[in-house]
Amino acid sequence: MAHEIIIRVLIADDHPMMREGLRSTLEIERDMKIVGEVADGAEAVESFARLRPDVVIMDLQMPRYDGAYAIEAIRSACPDASIVVLTTYLGDARVSRAMALGATSYLLKTASSDEIVATVRSAFVGRSHISPNALEDMGAHRGAEPLSTRELAVLRLASQGLGNREIGEELSLAEETVKTRMKSILAKLHANDRTHAVTIAIVRGFLDVS
Repeated sequence: MAHEIIIRVLIADDHPMMREGLRSTLEIERDMKIVGEVADGAEAVESFARLRPDVVIMDLQMPRYDGAYAIEAIRSACPDASIVVLTTYLGDARVSRAMALGATSYLLKTASSDEIVATVRSAFVGRSHISPNALEDMGAHRGAEPLSTRELAVLRLASQGLGNREIGEELSLAEETVKTRMKSILAKLHANDRTHAVTIAIVRGFLDVS
């Protein structure tokens, strides 16, 4: 009799009910076994190194260290690691960043059990899958100019309620430089003002959801 292949899965999500649901969904599959469950990115990195699972299911929004940190750290240590992002959040910039850091697939938490199971199996053999909604979101912004690292630094401080002068002091920039960067941000995001820009940036994933 041929040896049955078992896909060893590590779950990283800070919500106990989500971990329980995933465990229940996957463990009824004859070819899957949950080898670990963790609640933040730092634990995910440590557990991956210790357990060497075949596939990691990774939430993005977690305390202490988030999923993006964990994806980058795991892939740096193991370039062949298979990581399935499972998150609540869309946003073309968020999806693009996760995939650029090394995620194999990107799913929303609204995905069906069948889609999650199929995605884990695909990731195990190195095939990528992105949620149709996420693909649609990326397509809607295809060709859009991304925000630069310097522009993101300005916008992140603006999202905290700082004015141009305060942002300049924080970043050691002239106030006029901050105004110039903010003008560029508004143009790239097609925003009416800085509040609108922050809202768009959160939705698209340039800024983390608080």
